[in-house]
Amino acid sequence: MTELAREYGDGLYTLSQEEKIADEVLPQLEMLKACFRDQPEFLKLLSNMSLSKEERVGILEKAFRGQIHPYLLNFLKILCERGALYEFSGCEEAFRIRYNQDQGIIEASVTTAAPLKDDQRARMQEKLCRMTGKQIRLIEKVDEKVIGGVLLEMNGKRYDSTLRQRLDSIHQAMISEA
Repeated sequence: MTELAREYGDGLYTLSQEEKIADEVLPQLEMLKACFRDQPEFLKLLSNMSLSKEERVGILEKAFRGQIHPYLLNFLKILCERGALYEFSGCEEAFRIRYNQDQGIIEASVTTAAPLKDDQRARMQEKLCRMTGKQIRLIEKVDEKVIGGVLLEMNGKRYDSTLRQRLDSIHQAMISEA
């Protein structure tokens, strides 16, 4: 994340906290991040400097008015006018980090070979909550290469209890003995 993204994301978070709308803005930021990721041509259009600022801001207005909070729409317009929409993902990250800190939430990335079932998800969240004393927000990933087990990344640490890791360990042990 760049310093610019951190500054803008922190600014949006501070305003959202003061106005008591952070709980509303965060999911909208996440939705916009996914939108920009899934529609890169839209982001290119909004960053096209051959269009005037007014045209680019007008596109944002038409696309998102009534869909997102007016403060968030104005935030997008500011990024667009300053040619900094490419920083949006970092702004969302900075906002989310501050939000999670204030709410006592830890993000935990969980990678499994198949999607977690509801009861598995609930047990994992419950266990991680007990371990950390904090709320846990699971970010689930599916990667068939893990074969089985769980790869957990939380607080900058990696806990790998996947079958793939175990097989790799056995393979390394066999190679070193040969």
